[in-house]
Amino acid sequence: MSASLLMKTIYAVALVVLVGLSIVAYAIQPRREVGGKLALAWTSDDNPARREQIDLFNQLHPNYELRLDPGNAGMEKVIVQSLAGVGPELFDCYSHAQLTAFVKAGVAWDVTPLYEKHGMKLEDIWSVVGPNFIYEGRAYGHPTNAATDAIWYNKKLFRENGVPYPSGDWTWEEFIETAQRLTKFDSGGRPEYFGYLSNRSEWYPMIRQFGGRLYTPDGTRCAMDGPECVQAIQLMQDLTYKHKVMPGPNQEAAMAAAGGWGSGVITLFGGGKGAMAHGGRWWLCLLRQYEDLELGVTEFPHGPEKVFWGYGRATLVNALSPYREQAFDFIRFEHQKPYNDLINHQADALAPVIQYCTGEAFLHDPEFPAEDYNQTWYDVMEYGEPIESSPFVDGREAQRIIDVQMDLVRTNAKSAAEACRDIARKIDREILKRLDEEPALRMQWERLTGEQAPV
Repeated sequence: MSASLLMKTIYAVALVVLVGLSIVAYAIQPRREVGGKLALAWTSDDNPARREQIDLFNQLHPNYELRLDPGNAGMEKVIVQSLAGVGPELFDCYSHAQLTAFVKAGVAWDVTPLYEKHGMKLEDIWSVVGPNFIYEGRAYGHPTNAATDAIWYNKKLFRENGVPYPSGDWTWEEFIETAQRLTKFDSGGRPEYFGYLSNRSEWYPMIRQFGGRLYTPDGTRCAMDGPECVQAIQLMQDLTYKHKVMPGPNQEAAMAAAGGWGSGVITLFGGGKGAMAHGGRWWLCLLRQYEDLELGVTEFPHGPEKVFWGYGRATLVNALSPYREQAFDFIRFEHQKPYNDLINHQADALAPVIQYCTGEAFLHDPEFPAEDYNQTWYDVMEYGEPIESSPFVDGREAQRIIDVQMDLVRTNAKSAAEACRDIARKIDREILKRLDEEPALRMQWERLTGEQAPV
């Protein structure tokens, strides 16, 4: 058999298999009518908070039976299933890179006209989560929540060390001095707790604070090799190896094993292994289980500029679902008071609509009287900024490159300057690769740069 005939045979068999799997998937999918109600599927994570959100929607919309589908939450799965006609009506999106992929695959539905029809305004929504549901000025869903990270602190450890509670608006110098007073080792040199625990996302607000950027303003090149970025990443590395206020990966793992709290930074903080930690309000979904933990919240420290990391999660509508218009009722639900009040009560970050993050009910939830810091979560949103994206590179691949280099910085295996240089070099290489694959992007890149893209 010739090579070409063999390839044709393989493709034919693969096509038959895919068609067969699609038929099977269609046959076993849940019935759309459940007790006279229309069944809708929402592909999201299996956070227990999601159950309560679904129950509230079903209660307010008795003609629907919304169901959670956590097993198919991968972006690729959503796209393949939607193209095969068996995808969910609603699915979550966590980044602009994912949104771009969903839109270009034709599975994300432009709901902008329905926003206008129902009087829903984009300006009512926290801007930090815009990149996850707004593409080229068009809305494809609605945020499920919004967040800007701040500093959690353990009041007990502050008191025991005679350190005043932080009041916010502090510089890195002030932060480091405080963290040093809150870092303790035993007589054998083993850490008891550190002044600061990292959630590994501070690299982005730090480069922005010092005037750096991930990309050039036109997005045509990575700018991580600039001196401002190097200065910020060097400071991040110094927190562990110079100032010794943050554990290295081995110390973090050893503390987790010794304390029995698991390996996550949230559980380490909840277990008293850090006096401060960088994280979001959604941490409360786990921290509320530590009954003796006395919590406070203050701003993340800043450099010459005050910039913090803003982000969120969004729910998109499947453009290929025959029930997409009905699914929009869930998008409307996410814009309304009952849903937003529930998000704030659950502490699933902040409610996506700004107006519902004010008032006494939000500031002082009677069910959680010790949580007297909700105003801080509102205030830091002003300085939240989502991670930059570029139309010329796959954001997932860019993030993978960054993660690898940042891990090398955290283990002290590479200097900040080397890591920043390699991030820029590798992302620029990915940009050129994509230009070679997509002629339209190549023309746009050449128009913006005034250069001919290398072959």
